[in-house]
Amino acid sequence: MLDPFCQCFSFWSKSDEDIEVPNSISQIEESEISLDLNRAGQDVVIVKSGKRLCGTGGAISNAPITQNKAYFEVKIRSSGRWGVGLATKKVDLNKVPLGNDCESWILRNDGNFFYNNEIKLKTNKTFDEGDIIGVTYDHELLNFYLNGDDMETSITGIRGTVYPVFYVDDGSILDVQFDLFYHQPPNGFDRIMLEKSIL
Repeated sequence: MLDPFCQCFSFWSKSDEDIEVPNSISQIEESEISLDLNRAGQDVVIVKSGKRLCGTGGAISNAPITQNKAYFEVKIRSSGRWGVGLATKKVDLNKVPLGNDCESWILRNDGNFFYNNEIKLKTNKTFDEGDIIGVTYDHELLNFYLNGDDMETSITGIRGTVYPVFYVDDGSILDVQFDLFYHQPPNGFDRIMLEKSIL
């Protein structure tokens, strides 16, 4: 078995036929959301322009969710232990699994949703390599989608400024999508927008 670090780079060099590649500079410039290289666990490796996560630990996006209805996705490239959800900037990205504190709301690879070290919701879903998990958040409800289908996992009670967050462990590799989605976002939801101040 390959070392997870080497495994990450072997995936990095493979072609990615099932993802649309932007064909113009304006499309590339539009997508400014990525994983924050300065706010990641110390044993996490982030590659592919801030879109692939491997190693051990967590990573948070470089921008919070400020609009009313936001959507993002993650593709499971390699199985292992992983999680996806929302977190405040106070989350400790070196302590995995996430969801063990009051700073993160996480769907884990076992299908359970964790907050403050408690299972808040159990699903009967199983996840395989290649699956796409979509996430919607509208400042009231956090929902998850599996390969475009609603998992009926409405989570409430999330407060404060939150960011998309992900963690990997035990050989897991995740690809995050903040635009150019695999599945159409649910009605009214769109990619995360950067809040720009005009001075």
